[in-house]
Amino acid sequence: MARVTVEDCIDKVDNRFELVLLASHRARLISSGSPLTIDRDRDKNPVVALREIADETIAPDDLKEQLIHSMQKYVEVDEPEAEAVPMLSNTAAAPSTGGDNDADVQFDRMSEDDLLRGLEGLVPPSSSADDDDRE
Repeated sequence: MARVTVEDCIDKVDNRFELVLLASHRARLISSGSPLTIDRDRDKNPVVALREIADETIAPDDLKEQLIHSMQKYVEVDEPEAEAVPMLSNTAAAPSTGGDNDADVQFDRMSEDDLLRGLEGLVPPSSSADDDDRE
């Protein structure tokens, strides 16, 4: 049985240090129960990981992404920023008299509790006439 050496894998992953990182990460995944993509042949997990990389049964780019995600402690989620919406009033609906001032704009600010109380007071829409005909 031929043993895998670094030379068998170096054409798949150019950097030897990165190869060691990826193979060790894959060996840890195998230890934690990840399914094998090749036959074990009584090899230990690091050798199986190197053989998977050499045989290209697992993509080094995928391993790299998994390694990065496993090391992250905080994943930043892109959420839209809260923006204040100008309040519509009777004066806003009326035609402007040429006094367009930024100081005239008012913003409606509502607390989260006020919003929840307002949502609790909403009534679901009633059934339409089509729904009544089907019964």
